[in-house]
Amino acid sequence: MIPASVADTAALLAAGGYVADTALATTVHLALAMERPLFLEGEPGTGKTEIAKVLASGLNRRLVRLQCYDGLDLSAAAYEWDHARQLMAIRIAEASGSADRQALTSDIYAREFLQARPLLSAVDPDQPPAVLLIDELDRADEPFEAFLLEVLADFQITIPEYGTVHAKTKPVVVLTSNRTREVHDAIRRRCLYHWVDYPDAKREREILARKAPGVSEKLSAEVVAFVQRLRKEDLFKLPGVAETIDWAAALMHLDAHELAPAAVDETLGVLLKYQDDIAKIRGAEAARLVTDAKAAAAPKNPFE
Repeated sequence: MIPASVADTAALLAAGGYVADTALATTVHLALAMERPLFLEGEPGTGKTEIAKVLASGLNRRLVRLQCYDGLDLSAAAYEWDHARQLMAIRIAEASGSADRQALTSDIYAREFLQARPLLSAVDPDQPPAVLLIDELDRADEPFEAFLLEVLADFQITIPEYGTVHAKTKPVVVLTSNRTREVHDAIRRRCLYHWVDYPDAKREREILARKAPGVSEKLSAEVVAFVQRLRKEDLFKLPGVAETIDWAAALMHLDAHELAPAAVDETLGVLLKYQDDIAKIRGAEAARLVTDAKAAAAPKNPFE
């Protein structure tokens, strides 16, 4: 099931609608071939999470997603004991007259009382092979990263009351970070690393052709040229690839066949997500960017 070459990996990603450059396809291929976690870092909206989704689909594996957040702990990320069922088991044992406390303690820490969260589910030998997505790790507290080291190094989880759960088939592990804080070196050392940048114009047009095939070639070229220039502006939040796709689709729904300053002003809320950014671009600046985008997207005369 693992692609045999970088070209095969790129083809697998492309089959899932993901247009990867050679450097990214190479890193993904090596992570799969070497059975190493893949750490993807980059600005929001550059397609890091999508890679894990495409790999799960392409490799025919279940996707196990751990969405990180401030305050995430072991009980939410790895496992938790079902205390209500354990207490009920104790009461049933007491009512039946069982006096073997040691046997009772062993019984209540059996697998049936263990509730699997994403990390445990991904390495559970009784479950089908998985792609484990640890999404936006930078949002979690720094101490949480220590919980991940055993999973990333040995693809296992040790539960003090129960024992060690080891994956029968190693999961494909993808970690993402938007770099709102630095992730510890101990995590980085266990992973293959790739910085996922915004695509160049050619690749973004390829992505748009796959994700929004109904958008005309002329409009697609102008949209990409506009967004490429917009990313050079000093904005609070630059538009990602997802915003490019949404904006092109929105313009298509408005029956736009090419960019016009009025249509851009009316739809900036699809492309930009902060009012200060919208106010900065709307009006004369949007009109200038439209003019530049049209000039860049216009077919070149071979005789000039």
